[in-house]
Amino acid sequence: MVYFEPVHDGHVVTGCTTAVEGGQAWIVDYTIRVDAGWRTRGAEVHGRSAAGALWLALQTEGDGRWQVNGVPAPFLDGCMDVDLESSAMTNALPVHRLALEPGERAAAPAAYVRAVGLNVERLEQTYVRTEEDGPQQRYDYTAPAFDFSCQLVYDPTGLVLTYPGIAVRAA
Repeated sequence: MVYFEPVHDGHVVTGCTTAVEGGQAWIVDYTIRVDAGWRTRGAEVHGRSAAGALWLALQTEGDGRWQVNGVPAPFLDGCMDVDLESSAMTNALPVHRLALEPGERAAAPAAYVRAVGLNVERLEQTYVRTEEDGPQQRYDYTAPAFDFSCQLVYDPTGLVLTYPGIAVRAA
């Protein structure tokens, strides 16, 4: 479940996801703040699993420099988005920010947060906007670190409808 709340200088996205992977159940609650240009400004992530409860704070001024729990994280330099392993919604952030035209391609490295353990790493990824399919937007997405590629489908507002193997919007 995801909620978007417009605020005077951007949006606040609040969500919760759960899953069972490899026999291990987890839940992740998050709040992400983006500015009017859809650049991530910060995120708070709360995770619970059999290993216990964890909390994580990410901060950036939208300039590609990050702090993780108040500590500078130079390994994330150049990342403009946060990407949560637990949420297909975070793939909407670079789509909004980049505003690609059909045929355009862009690299979109992200501060990637693992669902179990809330570890943060840099994730190199690319988006290529393909031709329109009626009101839907389609992007060829690649994340080489996971040897993963697929086509993501978005609704006219730029929210994920289909993320193959990960998520399908129910309503």
